[in-house]
Amino acid sequence: MTDHTSGTVVVRARPEVVMGVIADFPAYPDWAGMSTAEVVGETGPDGRARLVLFGVDAGFIRDQFVLRYSFDGDDGVSWELTKPSAMLTKMTGSYLLAGRDDDTEVTFQLTVGLRVPIIGLLRRKVERAVIGNALSGLKTRAESGLSG
Repeated sequence: MTDHTSGTVVVRARPEVVMGVIADFPAYPDWAGMSTAEVVGETGPDGRARLVLFGVDAGFIRDQFVLRYSFDGDDGVSWELTKPSAMLTKMTGSYLLAGRDDDTEVTFQLTVGLRVPIIGLLRRKVERAVIGNALSGLKTRAESGLSG
């Protein structure tokens, strides 16, 4: 079962600062709800990571998975799961950034397929929490000036 969820936030920082936070994968445990994040593969010509191993340890949910990233300068980044994991059958997503003077509108889109079915209402609640927490963490970190 796969579902698509999205959310948007305005960050009081320029797109290059916001993208600096997004591309700073080793810092994800500090703000993105991941227990670990490790660059495991090649980097692109822009020096940004292309393959990242993530670990999640949230109570009854424990998993490790690798995402492949594709950057569009400071305008956006998309990712996809390289292979199914213990919990995930699919994951694709993106951050789309739109500069507005000194602010940036950030849209986070996520599609996830899980091995274990979750009741619709609970699934939606979890998805909204994941998106909300990621956008809140990104906003706080970018506005504080902490970027890679």
